[in-house]
Amino acid sequence: MQLLTNVPLLIVPFIAYNLVALGLVDVNGGDPWSAPVMALSMVSGARWVMDLGDLMITLGLFLLFFEILKATRVGAHTIIDHLLSTFVFIAFLVEFLLVRSAATSVFFVLMTITFVDVIAGFSVSIRSATRDVSVGGPY
Repeated sequence: MQLLTNVPLLIVPFIAYNLVALGLVDVNGGDPWSAPVMALSMVSGARWVMDLGDLMITLGLFLLFFEILKATRVGAHTIIDHLLSTFVFIAFLVEFLLVRSAATSVFFVLMTITFVDVIAGFSVSIRSATRDVSVGGPY
């Protein structure tokens, strides 16, 4: 069960993006990320439309929140968690540079979210490790 808590949550948008990019590409050359997911009429009379790309970015931001919460844990397992998060960022970066369907703003923002996860995870862990120093022993 400990292994499941070390799995980076930001792998979910990575997998979801690849499933959409490979499976739901419009044959007319349309962008699947601009497909509307929901629309709301506002009190002002304006119409707010959320498209699939906005939904993916929102999902990534929510998962980033939980990743930062996971980074506050102290212990040897946090090293594995940070290492796996770094691998997810590297996978995003490599795919962004090498895969044509990943060269979108949605993918770039998701990659930036994973970069923030890596930097914040290491920063929070280093900061909490400096506060975890004990003086004296149990004797």
